[in-house]
Amino acid sequence: MGFFLLNLSLTDLGSICTTVPKAMHSSLWDTTTISYTGCAAQVFFFVFFMAAEYFLLTIMCYDRYVAICKPLHYGTLLGSRACAHMAAAAWATGFLTALLHTTNTFSLPLCQGNALGQFFCEIPAILKLSCSHSDYLREIGLLIISCLLGFGCFVFIVFSYVQIFRAVLRIPSQQGRHKAFSTCLPHLVVVSLFLSTGIFSDLKPPSISSPSLDMVVSVLYSVVPPALNPLIYSLRNQELKDAIRKM
Repeated sequence: MGFFLLNLSLTDLGSICTTVPKAMHSSLWDTTTISYTGCAAQVFFFVFFMAAEYFLLTIMCYDRYVAICKPLHYGTLLGSRACAHMAAAAWATGFLTALLHTTNTFSLPLCQGNALGQFFCEIPAILKLSCSHSDYLREIGLLIISCLLGFGCFVFIVFSYVQIFRAVLRIPSQQGRHKAFSTCLPHLVVVSLFLSTGIFSDLKPPSISSPSLDMVVSVLYSVVPPALNPLIYSLRNQELKDAIRKM
């Protein structure tokens, strides 16, 4: 779990550094422009880190499943080599996803101006500027495939936690159940925060859409989860809990 937390912290740091520094620079220097190359780089790295984070959260769910449901096989199923391979697969999948979306998005001819109405470059805002119906549909197709892949990971997470909760409830001692639940709780909170903000951003009703709300929602899913993840996992540290109580 420590190895996967290291990878998760890197994705959180990467996604924050992709959007926040540029937004702070724009605010301090009272400018709202970004170069075409900078916009493409921002889209690529944001999709890369967010996709890699989602796949890492899925792998971490499998880690919890093996630790609780198959503890005697943990060393065999999740040795150092297996963990390294799974982490590498998450990063590689995130890279491929970002490369496909960035290449396809920035191959679209833009005829609706160049104002995005967001504090960072994101694919839905860029698609609104496109005037090519066929290229637009191609990117929508890629988004649908990515959503299906993400839904498959979601089903795997739900199935794993159903098995985990069934195993935990069979533990005879209350202390053992509490320890198992406390092990899973931070991961469950992080996954819920990540998915709820992303789903609300993508599926919010058009009737309530407005520029200000879209801006708030973008901050909600792009900045809040990466910023809170370290805090959520740190709350398992007893010394940090004692410090917070004293404050």
